[in-house]
Amino acid sequence: MGIFGRKNTTETAATATVAAVNPELAALTGDYTIDPSHSTLGFVARHAMVTNVKGKFNEFTGSLHLDGSDPAASTASLDITMESIDTGSADRDGHLKSSDFFRTEQFPTMTFRSTEAEALGGDDYRITGDLTILGVTKPLTIDLEFNGAAKDPFGNERVGFEGKAEILRSEWGLTWNAALETGGVLVSDKIKLNFDISAIKNA
Repeated sequence: MGIFGRKNTTETAATATVAAVNPELAALTGDYTIDPSHSTLGFVARHAMVTNVKGKFNEFTGSLHLDGSDPAASTASLDITMESIDTGSADRDGHLKSSDFFRTEQFPTMTFRSTEAEALGGDDYRITGDLTILGVTKPLTIDLEFNGAAKDPFGNERVGFEGKAEILRSEWGLTWNAALETGGVLVSDKIKLNFDISAIKNA
């Protein structure tokens, strides 16, 4: 069952036909609000060339528009509060909020706005959009898996997605580092992003 994207004209026509006769697919059409209490926006960075440090952002808002009859018309947006960064270490979080990294007083929010989507087959999709950090906007591509839709015990209609992406932080001006005596650097340029999203359909 597809949500985002389309590969070609033939597939698009087939998707529209299925949507017209498939109540389950058509019922997903609508606007959704991301539920932060059941969603995670995480990241992983290589530290000192030998281990991974994991972190997440605890405060964010977001929305989805899903179009069951024309999945390519679906959209997604996120606004992430940079002060909410959490790596499990207060000292490290303070450094990440400082002028060496995110400069959270000057740039309090990181944003993502989707621009296009593509179906890869099955429940796999690829969504592309504009990621803005430190006032710098660059394209970001996220590989997504649609986890399904369900009504929770409180009557909320939910959809779920898992996603992953990789960025080079230097492309957004995040260039601080420190050299190691044994060679290499303290913090990797490549950052892995992980998304686990639960969204509730708006009334």
